[in-house]
Amino acid sequence: MPSLRIDGHTQVIAHLGYPTHSFKAPLIYNPYFAAQNIPAVVVPLGCQTEHFEPMLRAFFKATNALGALITMPHKVSVLGLLDEVSVTAQVAGACNAVKRSADGKLVGDMFDGQGFVLGLINKGLDLKGKRALVIGNGGVGSAIAASLAAAGVDSLRLFDLHTPNTQALAQRLAQHYPDLHIDVGSDDPSDQDLVVNATPLGMKTGDPLPMDMTRLSPHTHVGEVVMTQRITPFLAAALEKGCPIQVGTDMLFEMIPAYLEFFGLPSTTAQRLRDLAQLEPTH
Repeated sequence: MPSLRIDGHTQVIAHLGYPTHSFKAPLIYNPYFAAQNIPAVVVPLGCQTEHFEPMLRAFFKATNALGALITMPHKVSVLGLLDEVSVTAQVAGACNAVKRSADGKLVGDMFDGQGFVLGLINKGLDLKGKRALVIGNGGVGSAIAASLAAAGVDSLRLFDLHTPNTQALAQRLAQHYPDLHIDVGSDDPSDQDLVVNATPLGMKTGDPLPMDMTRLSPHTHVGEVVMTQRITPFLAAALEKGCPIQVGTDMLFEMIPAYLEFFGLPSTTAQRLRDLAQLEPTH
């Protein structure tokens, strides 16, 4: 594997979030940049909420700042700091990619939902007419819900312990997808074709499961966004029920080609990224 050359020509992509210990993107982007001799590097920068705005603005004052990957807990708050936001990010109510345009404007887009949906489609799941439950309606959950709606699901059941998140997401979905059936306030998976854990539950040892797994049908597809381990307790419980699953890193690999295009870099396939990635051994 060739080494990543960092010199005065290197463009920097900041990976902004907190905490940084679960970040996987540098272990995927950087081996690809090295293999293709692309003069770019992804650098994780731990940034707590109170420092996010000044750090974002200061980073983009660097002449070799190519862009920023935005992750928890900043995906929602970053929208208010941008000059232009894509329609996808507007519907999602969140943003995970920022770049500086030629005229100096900060432009944002959202790829979480696209990556998640592409992972399902590539596993053979036809989403048209399906019923989906999304637990966790913050930044990543909203993005997944928006992309599921765009992919043609018939209904979305939304649940979040913070009820205003669910209400706001339901309103945005209804505005852009008036024919979509939206059900709020229940986390019952029993009649769903797809269930998504879009909460942080599973990142820490001892976290409770995001829903009552005894009500899960073995025919239901189960997807995860947590990436701290390949098979989280949530996915392990789903496998015990016989459910087909999608691991958290699948979403990441599928969205990166779109990210690369957004940043104006040579793109590739999700499989090429998997082949080159230097992820730590998973549990």
